[in-house]
Amino acid sequence: MNPSEKIIPALAAIVGRGHLSAAEEDRICYGVDAMKERALPDVVVRPGSAEEVSRILLLANERGVPVYPRGAGTGLTGGATPLKGGILLEMTRMNRIISVSRDDMIAVAEPGVVLSDLQARVEREGLFYPPDPASSDFCTVGGTLAECAGGLHCVKYGVTRDYVLSVEAVLPTGEIIRTGSRTMKSVVGYDIGRLLVGSEGTLCVFTGATLRLIPLPRSVRAVMAFFSRIEDAVGAAGEVRAAGIVPRTLEILDEMTIRCVSAYKPFGIPPGTRAILLAESDGSEEGAARDAGRMADLFASSSAISVELTRTRAEANLLWEIRRAVSPSLYNVSPSKLNEDVCVPLGRLLDLFRGAAQIAERNRVAVACFGHAGDGNIHVNILYDREDAGEGMRAERAVEELFRMVLDMGGSISGEHGIGTAKARFLRWEVGERETALMRSIKRLLDPNGILNPGKIFEG
Repeated sequence: MNPSEKIIPALAAIVGRGHLSAAEEDRICYGVDAMKERALPDVVVRPGSAEEVSRILLLANERGVPVYPRGAGTGLTGGATPLKGGILLEMTRMNRIISVSRDDMIAVAEPGVVLSDLQARVEREGLFYPPDPASSDFCTVGGTLAECAGGLHCVKYGVTRDYVLSVEAVLPTGEIIRTGSRTMKSVVGYDIGRLLVGSEGTLCVFTGATLRLIPLPRSVRAVMAFFSRIEDAVGAAGEVRAAGIVPRTLEILDEMTIRCVSAYKPFGIPPGTRAILLAESDGSEEGAARDAGRMADLFASSSAISVELTRTRAEANLLWEIRRAVSPSLYNVSPSKLNEDVCVPLGRLLDLFRGAAQIAERNRVAVACFGHAGDGNIHVNILYDREDAGEGMRAERAVEELFRMVLDMGGSISGEHGIGTAKARFLRWEVGERETALMRSIKRLLDPNGILNPGKIFEG
Protein backbone atom coordinates (compact mmCIF):
# COMPACT_ATOMS: atom_id res chain seq x y z
CA MET A 1 0.00 0.00 0.00
CA ASN A 2 1.46 3.39 -0.99
CA PRO A 3 1.48 6.39 1.42
CA SER A 4 -1.54 8.01 -0.30
CA GLU A 5 -3.70 4.92 0.24
CA LYS A 6 -2.65 4.69 3.89
CA ILE A 7 -3.93 8.18 4.66
CA ILE A 8 -7.34 7.77 2.97
CA PRO A 9 -9.11 7.15 6.32
CA ALA A 10 -7.49 10.32 7.74
CA LEU A 11 -8.53 12.32 4.65
CA ALA A 12 -12.08 10.98 4.95
CA ALA A 13 -12.14 12.15 8.56
CA ILE A 14 -11.30 15.67 7.34
CA VAL A 15 -13.71 16.08 4.41
CA GLY A 16 -16.22 13.29 4.93
CA ARG A 17 -16.37 10.00 3.04
CA GLY A 18 -18.77 11.52 0.48
CA HIS A 19 -16.17 14.09 -0.61
CA LEU A 20 -13.38 11.62 -1.32
CA SER A 21 -12.91 8.97 -3.96
CA ALA A 22 -10.26 6.43 -4.85
CA ALA A 23 -12.44 4.86 -7.55
CA GLU A 24 -10.58 4.26 -10.80
CA GLU A 25 -13.12 6.15 -12.91
CA ASP A 26 -12.76 9.30 -10.77
CA ARG A 27 -8.99 9.04 -10.77
CA ILE A 28 -9.02 8.77 -14.58
CA CYS A 29 -11.33 11.78 -14.93
CA TYR A 30 -9.10 13.94 -12.76
CA GLY A 31 -5.81 12.70 -14.16
CA VAL A 32 -5.72 15.06 -17.13
CA ASP A 33 -6.24 18.71 -18.02
CA ALA A 34 -6.78 20.44 -21.38
CA MET A 35 -3.18 19.67 -22.37
CA LYS A 36 -4.23 15.98 -22.38
CA GLU A 37 -1.12 14.78 -20.55
CA ARG A 38 -2.35 11.94 -18.33
CA ALA A 39 -1.24 10.79 -14.86
CA LEU A 40 -3.47 9.18 -12.24
CA PRO A 41 -3.79 10.48 -8.68
CA ASP A 42 -4.14 7.97 -5.89
CA VAL A 43 -7.16 9.71 -4.39
CA VAL A 44 -9.45 12.63 -5.26
CA VAL A 45 -10.36 14.88 -2.32
CA ARG A 46 -12.94 17.71 -2.40
CA PRO A 47 -12.41 20.12 0.50
CA GLY A 48 -15.16 22.52 1.57
CA SER A 49 -13.22 25.16 3.50
CA ALA A 50 -9.81 26.73 4.03
CA GLU A 51 -9.57 24.84 7.32
CA GLU A 52 -10.05 21.51 5.54
CA VAL A 53 -7.40 22.44 2.95
CA SER A 54 -5.05 23.33 5.80
CA ARG A 55 -5.56 19.99 7.54
CA ILE A 56 -5.06 18.09 4.27
CA LEU A 57 -1.75 19.85 3.59
CA LEU A 58 -0.57 19.33 7.16
CA LEU A 59 -1.31 15.62 6.80
CA ALA A 60 0.39 15.45 3.39
CA ASN A 61 3.51 17.06 4.83
CA GLU A 62 3.62 14.60 7.68
CA ARG A 63 3.34 11.62 5.32
CA GLY A 64 5.36 12.99 2.39
CA VAL A 65 2.43 12.72 -0.04
CA PRO A 66 2.22 15.06 -3.08
CA VAL A 67 -0.84 17.30 -3.44
CA TYR A 68 -2.10 18.62 -6.78
CA PRO A 69 -4.63 21.49 -6.66
CA ARG A 70 -7.19 21.57 -9.48
CA GLY A 71 -10.01 23.84 -10.59
CA ALA A 72 -11.85 22.88 -13.78
CA GLY A 73 -8.82 21.41 -15.55
CA THR A 74 -8.93 23.90 -18.45
CA GLY A 75 -5.21 24.72 -18.32
CA LEU A 76 -3.14 24.12 -21.45
CA THR A 77 0.31 23.39 -20.01
CA GLY A 78 -0.29 20.43 -17.68
CA GLY A 79 -0.44 22.55 -14.54
CA ALA A 80 -3.08 20.38 -12.85
CA THR A 81 -1.78 16.98 -13.93
CA PRO A 82 -0.91 14.77 -10.89
CA LEU A 83 2.48 13.63 -12.18
CA LYS A 84 3.48 11.77 -9.04
CA GLY A 85 0.10 10.44 -7.98
CA GLY A 86 -0.83 11.41 -4.46
CA ILE A 87 -3.79 13.64 -3.61
CA LEU A 88 -5.78 15.44 -6.28
CA LEU A 89 -7.25 18.45 -4.45
CA GLU A 90 -10.45 19.23 -6.38
CA MET A 91 -11.55 22.75 -5.40
CA THR A 92 -14.92 23.19 -7.11
CA ARG A 93 -16.91 22.39 -3.96
CA MET A 94 -15.85 25.82 -2.68
CA ASN A 95 -18.02 27.69 -5.17
CA ARG A 96 -19.72 30.56 -3.34
CA ILE A 97 -19.77 34.19 -4.41
CA ILE A 98 -19.58 35.59 -0.88
CA SER A 99 -20.48 39.18 -1.70
CA VAL A 100 -20.57 41.87 -4.36
CA SER A 101 -20.29 45.47 -3.15
CA ARG A 102 -21.29 48.34 -5.45
CA ASP A 103 -20.05 50.83 -2.86
CA ASP A 104 -16.60 49.26 -2.50
CA MET A 105 -16.45 48.08 -6.16
CA ILE A 106 -15.31 44.59 -5.13
CA ALA A 107 -16.41 40.97 -5.23
CA VAL A 108 -15.40 38.30 -2.74
CA ALA A 109 -15.43 34.77 -4.14
CA GLU A 110 -14.27 31.26 -3.38
CA PRO A 111 -11.90 29.47 -5.78
CA GLY A 112 -14.46 27.07 -7.26
CA VAL A 113 -16.70 29.80 -8.68
CA VAL A 114 -16.98 29.53 -12.48
CA LEU A 115 -15.61 32.73 -13.97
CA SER A 116 -18.58 33.47 -16.25
CA ASP A 117 -20.92 33.05 -13.26
CA LEU A 118 -18.94 35.69 -11.37
CA GLN A 119 -19.00 37.99 -14.39
CA ALA A 120 -22.76 37.60 -14.81
CA ARG A 121 -23.33 38.24 -11.11
CA VAL A 122 -21.35 41.49 -11.01
CA GLU A 123 -22.86 42.71 -14.27
CA ARG A 124 -26.30 42.58 -12.64
CA GLU A 125 -24.93 45.27 -10.32
CA GLY A 126 -23.69 47.38 -13.23
CA LEU A 127 -20.10 46.27 -12.60
CA PHE A 128 -17.45 44.56 -14.72
CA TYR A 129 -14.72 41.99 -14.06
CA PRO A 130 -12.57 42.12 -17.24
CA PRO A 131 -10.30 38.99 -17.24
CA ASP A 132 -11.82 36.67 -19.84
CA PRO A 133 -9.81 33.63 -20.94
CA ALA A 134 -11.40 31.59 -23.73
CA SER A 135 -12.43 29.00 -21.13
CA SER A 136 -14.44 31.53 -19.06
CA ASP A 137 -17.63 29.44 -19.28
CA PHE A 138 -15.83 26.56 -17.53
CA CYS A 139 -12.69 27.75 -15.73
CA THR A 140 -12.74 28.70 -12.06
CA VAL A 141 -11.60 31.76 -10.15
CA GLY A 142 -8.91 29.75 -8.36
CA GLY A 143 -7.50 28.50 -11.64
CA THR A 144 -7.37 32.00 -13.08
CA LEU A 145 -5.50 33.17 -10.00
CA ALA A 146 -3.03 30.30 -10.24
CA GLU A 147 -2.33 31.01 -13.92
CA CYS A 148 -2.78 34.81 -13.82
CA ALA A 149 -5.22 34.36 -16.70
CA GLY A 150 -5.59 36.91 -19.46
CA GLY A 151 -7.93 36.81 -22.44
CA LEU A 152 -9.40 39.05 -25.10
CA HIS A 153 -9.74 42.15 -22.93
CA CYS A 154 -6.07 42.32 -21.87
CA VAL A 155 -5.17 45.01 -24.40
CA LYS A 156 -7.33 47.55 -22.58
CA TYR A 157 -7.92 46.15 -19.12
CA GLY A 158 -4.92 44.02 -18.16
CA VAL A 159 -4.75 40.53 -16.63
CA THR A 160 -5.98 38.81 -13.48
CA ARG A 161 -3.26 40.14 -11.19
CA ASP A 162 -4.44 43.70 -11.94
CA TYR A 163 -7.77 42.93 -10.24
CA VAL A 164 -6.67 41.03 -7.15
CA LEU A 165 -6.84 43.14 -4.00
CA SER A 166 -6.57 40.36 -1.46
CA VAL A 167 -6.32 36.57 -1.30
CA GLU A 168 -6.89 33.92 1.31
CA ALA A 169 -4.54 31.03 0.66
CA VAL A 170 -3.14 27.94 2.33
CA LEU A 171 0.61 27.50 2.14
CA PRO A 172 2.10 24.06 1.42
CA THR A 173 2.91 23.61 5.11
CA GLY A 174 -0.74 24.21 6.08
CA GLU A 175 -0.70 27.81 7.31
CA ILE A 176 -3.67 29.93 6.26
CA ILE A 177 -2.65 33.41 5.21
CA ARG A 178 -4.53 36.52 4.06
CA THR A 179 -2.85 39.17 1.95
CA GLY A 180 -3.84 42.72 1.00
CA SER A 181 -7.12 44.40 1.91
CA ARG A 182 -10.48 45.57 0.55
CA THR A 183 -9.00 48.92 -0.40
CA MET A 184 -8.01 50.01 -3.90
CA LYS A 185 -4.53 50.94 -2.66
CA SER A 186 -2.23 49.36 -0.09
CA VAL A 187 1.58 49.37 0.02
CA VAL A 188 2.09 47.81 3.44
CA GLY A 189 5.02 45.41 3.31
CA TYR A 190 5.86 43.00 0.52
CA ASP A 191 3.13 42.30 -2.03
CA ILE A 192 2.84 38.60 -1.28
CA GLY A 193 -0.44 38.36 -3.15
CA ARG A 194 1.19 39.27 -6.46
CA LEU A 195 3.84 36.62 -5.84
CA LEU A 196 1.19 33.96 -5.32
CA VAL A 197 -0.98 34.96 -8.30
CA GLY A 198 0.52 33.20 -11.30
CA SER A 199 2.51 30.67 -9.24
CA GLU A 200 0.65 27.80 -10.94
CA GLY A 201 -0.34 25.96 -7.79
CA THR A 202 3.25 25.52 -6.64
CA LEU A 203 3.29 28.01 -3.74
CA CYS A 204 -0.24 27.88 -2.31
CA VAL A 205 -3.82 26.72 -2.64
CA PHE A 206 -6.18 29.66 -3.09
CA THR A 207 -9.27 29.49 -0.89
CA GLY A 208 -10.71 32.96 -1.49
CA ALA A 209 -10.12 36.27 -3.23
CA THR A 210 -11.24 39.88 -3.05
CA LEU A 211 -11.40 41.18 -6.60
CA ARG A 212 -11.48 44.74 -7.90
CA LEU A 213 -14.37 45.65 -10.18
CA ILE A 214 -14.92 48.56 -12.54
CA PRO A 215 -18.08 50.15 -13.96
CA LEU A 216 -19.75 48.11 -16.68
CA PRO A 217 -19.33 49.85 -20.05
CA ARG A 218 -22.70 51.03 -21.32
CA SER A 219 -22.05 50.09 -24.93
CA VAL A 220 -19.88 47.68 -26.94
CA ARG A 221 -19.38 47.90 -30.71
CA ALA A 222 -17.52 45.41 -32.92
CA VAL A 223 -15.71 45.59 -36.25
CA MET A 224 -14.53 42.79 -38.55
CA ALA A 225 -12.12 43.44 -41.41
CA PHE A 226 -10.90 41.07 -44.13
CA PHE A 227 -7.45 41.43 -45.71
CA SER A 228 -5.69 39.80 -48.62
CA ARG A 229 -2.31 39.92 -46.83
CA ILE A 230 -1.24 39.34 -43.24
CA GLU A 231 1.05 42.35 -43.68
CA ASP A 232 -1.96 44.62 -44.21
CA ALA A 233 -3.79 43.23 -41.18
CA VAL A 234 -0.78 43.69 -38.89
CA GLY A 235 -0.26 47.18 -40.31
CA ALA A 236 -3.91 48.05 -39.66
CA ALA A 237 -3.58 46.93 -36.03
CA GLY A 238 -0.59 49.25 -35.72
CA GLU A 239 -2.63 52.12 -37.17
CA VAL A 240 -5.20 51.67 -34.39
CA ARG A 241 -2.48 52.11 -31.77
CA ALA A 242 -0.93 55.04 -33.62
CA ALA A 243 -4.32 56.78 -33.71
CA GLY A 244 -4.51 56.68 -29.92
CA ILE A 245 -7.47 54.29 -29.87
CA VAL A 246 -7.46 51.77 -27.03
CA PRO A 247 -9.75 48.94 -28.20
CA ARG A 248 -11.49 46.62 -25.79
CA THR A 249 -10.23 43.75 -27.96
CA LEU A 250 -8.09 43.49 -31.09
CA GLU A 251 -7.77 39.96 -32.48
CA ILE A 252 -6.06 38.61 -35.58
CA LEU A 253 -6.51 35.35 -37.54
CA ASP A 254 -4.11 34.12 -40.21
CA GLU A 255 -4.96 32.20 -43.39
CA MET A 256 -4.63 28.69 -41.94
CA THR A 257 -6.84 29.63 -38.98
CA ILE A 258 -9.47 31.09 -41.31
CA ARG A 259 -9.49 27.90 -43.39
CA CYS A 260 -10.03 25.77 -40.29
CA VAL A 261 -12.78 27.99 -38.86
CA SER A 262 -14.65 28.31 -42.16
CA ALA A 263 -14.68 24.52 -42.56
CA TYR A 264 -15.96 24.09 -38.99
CA LYS A 265 -18.41 27.01 -38.91
CA PRO A 266 -19.04 28.43 -42.40
CA PHE A 267 -19.39 32.19 -42.63
CA GLY A 268 -19.19 34.76 -45.39
CA ILE A 269 -15.58 35.37 -46.41
CA PRO A 270 -14.71 37.65 -49.33
CA PRO A 271 -12.61 35.91 -52.02
CA GLY A 272 -8.89 36.31 -51.49
CA THR A 273 -9.10 36.72 -47.69
CA ARG A 274 -5.89 35.64 -45.96
CA ALA A 275 -6.19 37.52 -42.67
CA ILE A 276 -8.97 38.85 -40.45
CA LEU A 277 -9.01 41.50 -37.73
CA LEU A 278 -11.73 41.49 -35.09
CA ALA A 279 -11.95 44.55 -32.87
CA GLU A 280 -14.25 45.96 -30.20
CA SER A 281 -14.64 49.34 -28.59
CA ASP A 282 -16.58 50.05 -25.42
CA GLY A 283 -17.66 52.95 -23.22
CA SER A 284 -20.57 55.33 -23.62
CA GLU A 285 -22.94 54.87 -26.57
CA GLU A 286 -21.31 57.80 -28.33
CA GLY A 287 -17.73 56.89 -27.46
CA ALA A 288 -18.02 53.21 -28.42
CA ALA A 289 -19.66 54.09 -31.75
CA ARG A 290 -17.05 56.76 -32.48
CA ASP A 291 -14.05 54.51 -31.81
CA ALA A 292 -15.56 51.59 -33.72
CA GLY A 293 -16.18 53.88 -36.68
CA ARG A 294 -12.63 55.21 -36.52
CA MET A 295 -11.24 51.66 -36.51
CA ALA A 296 -13.45 50.71 -39.45
CA ASP A 297 -12.10 53.71 -41.39
CA LEU A 298 -8.51 52.81 -40.50
CA PHE A 299 -9.02 49.22 -41.65
CA ALA A 300 -10.54 50.39 -44.92
CA SER A 301 -7.63 52.75 -45.56
CA SER A 302 -5.19 49.89 -44.77
CA SER A 303 -6.27 47.91 -47.84
CA ALA A 304 -9.02 45.86 -46.22
CA ILE A 305 -11.04 43.91 -48.79
CA SER A 306 -14.18 44.41 -46.72
CA VAL A 307 -15.15 45.89 -43.35
CA GLU A 308 -18.22 45.01 -41.27
CA LEU A 309 -19.34 47.37 -38.49
CA THR A 310 -21.95 46.06 -36.05
CA ARG A 311 -24.87 48.13 -34.80
CA THR A 312 -26.16 45.90 -32.01
CA ARG A 313 -24.76 43.59 -29.35
CA ALA A 314 -26.46 40.65 -31.08
CA GLU A 315 -24.59 41.43 -34.30
CA ALA A 316 -21.33 41.68 -32.34
CA ASN A 317 -21.96 38.30 -30.70
CA LEU A 318 -22.31 36.71 -34.13
CA LEU A 319 -18.87 38.02 -35.08
CA TRP A 320 -17.32 36.74 -31.88
CA GLU A 321 -18.75 33.28 -32.45
CA ILE A 322 -16.16 33.08 -35.22
CA ARG A 323 -13.34 33.80 -32.77
CA ARG A 324 -14.73 31.38 -30.19
CA ALA A 325 -14.83 28.67 -32.87
CA VAL A 326 -11.10 28.82 -33.49
CA SER A 327 -9.89 26.25 -30.95
CA PRO A 328 -12.54 23.60 -31.68
CA SER A 329 -12.01 24.12 -35.41
CA LEU A 330 -8.29 23.41 -35.09
CA TYR A 331 -8.97 20.21 -33.14
CA ASN A 332 -11.46 19.25 -35.83
CA VAL A 333 -8.73 19.52 -38.48
CA SER A 334 -5.93 18.10 -36.34
CA PRO A 335 -6.65 16.28 -33.05
CA SER A 336 -2.93 16.57 -32.32
CA LYS A 337 -1.62 20.11 -31.92
CA LEU A 338 0.91 22.03 -29.88
CA ASN A 339 -0.71 25.27 -28.74
CA GLU A 340 1.94 27.84 -27.89
CA ASP A 341 1.10 31.32 -26.56
CA VAL A 342 4.19 33.36 -27.34
CA CYS A 343 4.31 37.12 -26.88
CA VAL A 344 6.52 39.56 -28.78
CA PRO A 345 7.07 43.33 -28.70
CA LEU A 346 4.36 44.98 -30.76
CA GLY A 347 6.83 46.16 -33.36
CA ARG A 348 7.84 42.55 -34.08
CA LEU A 349 4.34 41.16 -34.68
CA LEU A 350 4.75 40.85 -38.44
CA ASP A 351 8.17 39.23 -37.96
CA LEU A 352 6.47 36.62 -35.75
CA PHE A 353 3.91 35.71 -38.42
CA ARG A 354 6.54 35.54 -41.14
CA GLY A 355 8.93 33.56 -38.96
CA ALA A 356 6.24 31.07 -37.93
CA ALA A 357 5.41 30.46 -41.59
CA GLN A 358 9.08 29.80 -42.35
CA ILE A 359 9.38 27.42 -39.41
CA ALA A 360 6.31 25.53 -40.63
CA GLU A 361 7.73 25.18 -44.13
CA ARG A 362 11.16 24.15 -42.87
CA ASN A 363 9.73 21.43 -40.62
CA ARG A 364 6.96 20.34 -42.98
CA VAL A 365 4.15 20.90 -40.46
CA ALA A 366 1.04 23.09 -40.60
CA VAL A 367 0.91 26.18 -38.38
CA ALA A 368 -2.15 28.25 -37.53
CA CYS A 369 -1.58 31.62 -35.84
CA PHE A 370 -4.22 33.73 -34.13
CA GLY A 371 -4.61 35.80 -31.02
CA HIS A 372 -4.21 39.16 -29.42
CA ALA A 373 -2.86 41.67 -31.93
CA GLY A 374 -3.36 44.42 -29.38
CA ASP A 375 -0.70 43.14 -26.98
CA GLY A 376 1.50 40.92 -29.18
CA ASN A 377 0.34 37.64 -27.59
CA ILE A 378 -0.19 35.19 -30.45
CA HIS A 379 -1.27 31.55 -30.23
CA VAL A 380 0.95 29.61 -32.61
CA ASN A 381 -0.67 26.21 -33.11
CA ILE A 382 1.49 23.52 -34.66
CA LEU A 383 -0.76 20.89 -36.22
CA TYR A 384 0.56 17.36 -36.68
CA ASP A 385 -0.35 13.68 -36.70
CA ARG A 386 0.39 12.12 -33.31
CA GLU A 387 0.48 8.66 -34.90
CA ASP A 388 3.33 9.72 -37.19
CA ALA A 389 6.50 9.64 -35.06
CA GLY A 390 8.51 11.56 -37.63
CA GLU A 391 5.94 14.31 -37.86
CA GLY A 392 5.76 14.50 -34.09
CA MET A 393 9.51 15.04 -33.91
CA ARG A 394 9.30 17.77 -36.54
CA ALA A 395 6.52 19.46 -34.55
CA GLU A 396 8.66 19.44 -31.39
CA ARG A 397 11.58 20.86 -33.36
CA ALA A 398 9.29 23.58 -34.70
CA VAL A 399 8.40 24.55 -31.12
CA GLU A 400 12.06 24.90 -30.20
CA GLU A 401 12.73 27.04 -33.26
CA LEU A 402 9.70 29.18 -32.47
CA PHE A 403 10.84 29.79 -28.89
CA ARG A 404 14.37 30.70 -29.94
CA MET A 405 13.04 33.11 -32.55
CA VAL A 406 10.65 34.75 -30.07
CA LEU A 407 13.37 35.17 -27.44
CA ASP A 408 15.71 36.65 -30.05
CA MET A 409 12.96 39.23 -30.69
CA GLY A 410 12.90 40.15 -27.00
CA GLY A 411 9.66 38.26 -26.46
CA SER A 412 8.32 35.64 -24.04
CA ILE A 413 7.59 31.95 -24.52
CA SER A 414 4.31 32.25 -22.57
CA GLY A 415 1.99 35.23 -22.51
CA GLU A 416 -0.88 33.66 -20.55
CA HIS A 417 -0.84 29.84 -20.42
CA GLY A 418 1.99 29.47 -17.91
CA ILE A 419 4.81 26.92 -17.81
CA GLY A 420 3.37 23.81 -16.12
CA THR A 421 5.08 20.72 -17.46
CA ALA A 422 4.85 21.60 -21.15
CA LYS A 423 7.44 24.37 -21.02
CA ALA A 424 9.48 23.46 -17.94
CA ARG A 425 12.52 22.50 -19.99
CA PHE A 426 12.43 25.91 -21.68
CA LEU A 427 12.21 28.04 -18.53
CA ARG A 428 15.94 28.78 -18.46
CA TRP A 429 15.87 29.84 -22.08
CA GLU A 430 14.03 32.95 -20.92
CA VAL A 431 14.83 33.20 -17.20
CA GLY A 432 18.45 33.60 -16.13
CA GLU A 433 20.33 31.20 -13.86
CA ARG A 434 20.28 33.54 -10.87
CA GLU A 435 16.61 34.32 -11.35
CA THR A 436 15.75 30.62 -11.68
CA ALA A 437 17.73 29.90 -8.51
CA LEU A 438 15.80 32.66 -6.71
CA MET A 439 12.50 31.14 -7.82
CA ARG A 440 13.61 27.73 -6.58
CA SER A 441 14.64 29.21 -3.23
CA ILE A 442 11.18 30.79 -2.80
CA LYS A 443 9.61 27.42 -3.60
CA ARG A 444 11.82 25.69 -0.99
CA LEU A 445 11.04 28.35 1.62
CA LEU A 446 7.28 27.96 1.28
CA ASP A 447 7.27 24.24 0.44
CA PRO A 448 10.28 22.70 2.24
CA ASN A 449 9.05 19.14 1.68
CA GLY A 450 8.18 19.71 -1.97
CA ILE A 451 4.66 18.30 -1.67
CA LEU A 452 2.62 20.95 -3.52
CA ASN A 453 2.24 20.45 -7.28
CA PRO A 454 5.69 18.87 -7.69
CA GLY A 455 7.12 18.57 -11.18
CA LYS A 456 5.73 21.90 -12.42
CA ILE A 457 7.56 24.97 -13.75
CA PHE A 458 11.05 23.66 -12.91
CA GLU A 459 12.61 20.80 -14.82
CA GLY A 460 13.86 17.99 -12.64
